[in-house]
Amino acid sequence: MSKKSKIAYLILTTIFFIFFNFYFSDIILKSDLLLAENPVLDIIYVQNSGAAFNILDGYKIFLIVFAFAAFSALIFYTLKHIQKISVFCLFFVSLLLSGIFNNMCERMLFGYVRDFIKLNFIDFPVFNISDIFINIGVLGLIFIILKNNYLKK
Repeated sequence: MSKKSKIAYLILTTIFFIFFNFYFSDIILKSDLLLAENPVLDIIYVQNSGAAFNILDGYKIFLIVFAFAAFSALIFYTLKHIQKISVFCLFFVSLLLSGIFNNMCERMLFGYVRDFIKLNFIDFPVFNISDIFINIGVLGLIFIILKNNYLKK
Protein backbone atom coordinates (compact mmCIF):
# COMPACT_ATOMS: atom_id res chain seq x y z
CA MET A 1 0.00 0.00 0.00
CA SER A 2 1.31 3.46 -0.86
CA LYS A 3 2.13 6.17 1.66
CA LYS A 4 -0.85 8.28 0.57
CA SER A 5 -3.20 5.31 0.84
CA LYS A 6 -1.99 4.56 4.36
CA ILE A 7 -2.43 8.19 5.41
CA ALA A 8 -5.94 8.22 3.94
CA TYR A 9 -6.74 4.94 5.71
CA LEU A 10 -5.48 6.32 9.04
CA ILE A 11 -7.49 9.54 8.67
CA LEU A 12 -10.70 7.81 7.55
CA THR A 13 -10.64 5.08 10.21
CA THR A 14 -9.83 7.60 12.95
CA ILE A 15 -12.68 9.88 11.86
CA PHE A 16 -15.03 6.88 11.64
CA PHE A 17 -14.19 5.78 15.19
CA ILE A 18 -14.51 9.35 16.51
CA PHE A 19 -18.01 9.73 15.06
CA PHE A 20 -18.98 6.17 16.05
CA ASN A 21 -17.95 6.93 19.62
CA PHE A 22 -19.74 10.29 19.87
CA TYR A 23 -22.89 8.96 18.16
CA PHE A 24 -23.31 5.81 20.24
CA SER A 25 -22.31 7.49 23.49
CA ASP A 26 -25.03 10.08 22.93
CA ILE A 27 -27.59 7.42 21.99
CA ILE A 28 -26.82 5.41 25.12
CA LEU A 29 -26.82 8.44 27.42
CA LYS A 30 -30.10 9.81 25.99
CA SER A 31 -31.96 6.49 25.97
CA ASP A 32 -33.78 4.33 28.45
CA LEU A 33 -30.72 2.10 28.59
CA LEU A 34 -29.55 4.06 31.62
CA LEU A 35 -32.13 2.15 33.61
CA ALA A 36 -31.04 -1.23 32.26
CA GLU A 37 -29.61 -3.68 34.74
CA ASN A 38 -28.46 -7.24 34.23
CA PRO A 39 -25.95 -9.66 35.75
CA VAL A 40 -23.19 -8.75 33.28
CA LEU A 41 -23.28 -4.95 33.07
CA ASP A 42 -25.20 -1.85 34.03
CA ILE A 43 -25.55 1.29 31.98
CA ILE A 44 -25.19 4.09 34.52
CA TYR A 45 -24.08 7.71 34.16
CA VAL A 46 -20.95 8.89 35.94
CA GLN A 47 -19.10 12.17 35.47
CA ASN A 48 -15.39 11.36 35.71
CA SER A 49 -13.31 14.49 36.23
CA GLY A 50 -10.11 12.46 36.62
CA ALA A 51 -8.28 9.92 34.51
CA ALA A 52 -8.39 6.13 34.76
CA PHE A 53 -9.66 4.94 38.16
CA ASN A 54 -10.43 8.65 38.81
CA ILE A 55 -6.76 9.44 39.49
CA LEU A 56 -5.74 13.08 38.99
CA ASP A 57 -9.26 14.20 39.89
CA GLY A 58 -9.40 17.98 39.57
CA TYR A 59 -6.45 18.25 37.16
CA LYS A 60 -8.56 18.98 34.07
CA ILE A 61 -6.04 21.27 32.34
CA PHE A 62 -3.18 18.83 32.91
CA LEU A 63 -5.26 15.94 31.53
CA ILE A 64 -6.22 17.95 28.44
CA VAL A 65 -2.61 19.00 27.79
CA PHE A 66 -1.38 15.44 28.35
CA ALA A 67 -4.03 14.03 25.98
CA PHE A 68 -3.16 16.64 23.33
CA ALA A 69 0.56 15.83 23.68
CA ALA A 70 -0.08 12.07 23.44
CA PHE A 71 -2.40 12.55 20.44
CA SER A 72 0.11 14.81 18.67
CA ALA A 73 3.10 12.57 19.41
CA LEU A 74 1.26 9.49 18.16
CA ILE A 75 0.28 11.25 14.92
CA PHE A 76 3.81 12.61 14.43
CA TYR A 77 5.47 9.23 15.03
CA THR A 78 2.95 7.38 12.85
CA LEU A 79 3.28 9.79 9.92
CA LYS A 80 7.07 9.78 10.18
CA HIS A 81 7.21 5.97 10.00
CA ILE A 82 4.06 5.30 7.98
CA GLN A 83 5.83 3.44 5.16
CA LYS A 84 7.09 0.81 7.64
CA ILE A 85 3.79 0.51 9.52
CA SER A 86 1.31 -2.15 8.46
CA VAL A 87 -2.36 -1.42 7.82
CA PHE A 88 -3.15 -3.82 10.68
CA CYS A 89 -1.06 -1.63 12.99
CA LEU A 90 -2.70 1.55 11.63
CA PHE A 91 -6.08 0.13 12.63
CA PHE A 92 -4.98 -0.03 16.28
CA VAL A 93 -3.35 3.42 16.04
CA SER A 94 -6.66 4.85 14.78
CA LEU A 95 -8.54 3.25 17.69
CA LEU A 96 -6.04 4.75 20.13
CA LEU A 97 -6.17 8.19 18.47
CA SER A 98 -9.96 8.28 18.46
CA GLY A 99 -10.20 7.21 22.11
CA ILE A 100 -7.71 9.86 23.20
CA PHE A 101 -9.43 12.50 21.06
CA ASN A 102 -12.94 11.74 22.32
CA ASN A 103 -11.95 11.77 26.00
CA MET A 104 -10.00 15.00 25.44
CA CYS A 105 -12.98 16.65 23.69
CA GLU A 106 -15.41 15.60 26.43
CA ARG A 107 -13.06 17.00 29.05
CA MET A 108 -12.85 20.32 27.13
CA LEU A 109 -16.61 20.51 26.38
CA PHE A 110 -18.06 19.28 29.67
CA GLY A 111 -15.18 19.50 32.15
CA TYR A 112 -15.38 15.74 32.68
CA VAL A 113 -15.59 12.45 30.78
CA ARG A 114 -18.99 10.76 30.53
CA ASP A 115 -18.60 7.18 31.74
CA PHE A 116 -21.54 4.78 31.57
CA ILE A 117 -20.51 1.11 31.34
CA LYS A 118 -20.27 -0.75 34.66
CA LEU A 119 -19.27 -4.41 34.76
CA ASN A 120 -21.16 -6.34 37.44
CA PHE A 121 -19.05 -9.50 37.49
CA ILE A 122 -15.86 -7.72 38.57
CA ASP A 123 -15.04 -4.74 40.79
CA PHE A 124 -13.94 -2.31 38.07
CA PRO A 125 -14.50 1.44 37.56
CA VAL A 126 -17.22 2.69 35.24
CA PHE A 127 -15.86 3.38 31.74
CA ASN A 128 -16.92 4.50 28.25
CA ILE A 129 -16.44 3.65 24.57
CA SER A 130 -13.30 5.82 24.37
CA ASP A 131 -11.71 3.77 27.13
CA ILE A 132 -12.51 0.58 25.22
CA PHE A 133 -10.91 2.03 22.07
CA ILE A 134 -7.80 3.11 24.01
CA ASN A 135 -7.38 -0.30 25.65
CA ILE A 136 -7.92 -2.27 22.43
CA GLY A 137 -5.53 0.09 20.61
CA VAL A 138 -2.81 -0.25 23.24
CA LEU A 139 -3.20 -4.04 23.55
CA GLY A 140 -3.15 -4.43 19.76
CA LEU A 141 0.02 -2.35 19.44
CA ILE A 142 1.70 -4.23 22.30
CA PHE A 143 0.83 -7.53 20.59
CA ILE A 144 2.27 -6.31 17.27
CA ILE A 145 5.46 -5.04 18.93
CA LEU A 146 5.96 -8.30 20.85
CA LYS A 147 5.23 -10.38 17.74
CA ASN A 148 7.68 -8.37 15.64
CA ASN A 149 10.38 -8.59 18.32
CA TYR A 150 9.82 -12.35 18.61
CA LEU A 151 10.08 -12.80 14.83
CA LYS A 152 13.36 -10.83 14.70
CA LYS A 153 15.03 -13.29 17.11
